[in-house]
Amino acid sequence: MNKIASLVLAGSLLCINAYAKEAHGSAHWSYEGDTSPIHWGDLDPKYRICKEGKNQSPIDLNRFVEAKLPKMKIHYAGHALNVINNGHTIKVNTDDLSKITVDGIDFILKQFHFHTPSENRIEGKSFPMEAHFVHLDKDGNIAVIAVMFEEGEKNKALEKILNENPKEVGKKIPLRESFNPGELFPNKLDYYRFNGSLTTPPCTEGVRWLVLKKTVKASKDQIEKMHSIMRNNNRPTQPLNAREVLK
Repeated sequence: MNKIASLVLAGSLLCINAYAKEAHGSAHWSYEGDTSPIHWGDLDPKYRICKEGKNQSPIDLNRFVEAKLPKMKIHYAGHALNVINNGHTIKVNTDDLSKITVDGIDFILKQFHFHTPSENRIEGKSFPMEAHFVHLDKDGNIAVIAVMFEEGEKNKALEKILNENPKEVGKKIPLRESFNPGELFPNKLDYYRFNGSLTTPPCTEGVRWLVLKKTVKASKDQIEKMHSIMRNNNRPTQPLNAREVLK
């Protein structure tokens, strides 16, 4: 078995899109106090893998293994439709017309959302913001593209989200200026790859993680506005255990 295949969880993982919202009847979780990440695994039996899992995300990307990773196959033809502050993150829903192909499987972009500061680290380095582009295949398996933000010039696509002022929790706001989510990507798509999990409860494992090496820019004001809404919504990095990171 080659190293790429060894990162893919065997069989079909039936999974709800836990990034979308908390499952009905599940315990409330947050990023601070008695419901913070260190307690997630004890809040609800559905969340036990948050503390028992061996392939949890996020991670500090290191222990790299040189690999001939295939060129990322991204086919983003759709649009960002609406934005919602769900109490955990600023999430943007899409129209199911964008996809990526990983391991010969098509994964449809369902939504993307943000974390301040970044959840993943690269060789110990943290970033002021990270975006996660969440894709599902026909069986519910998940692939996430992570994009790191650094402070710089104003980001035009990000500004279209901030223009809607998504401060009110639970309110879905149509984007007056829809855009292709790919506008938030850097111009080079080289990436790292590892096997991980959702970074929020229920912390389901078997997620294909693709972390772009090149960062994108957002202005200091934009990053501060995002943080003022979401606050610190980053799960601490998890043990790498036996995993390797392909590059």
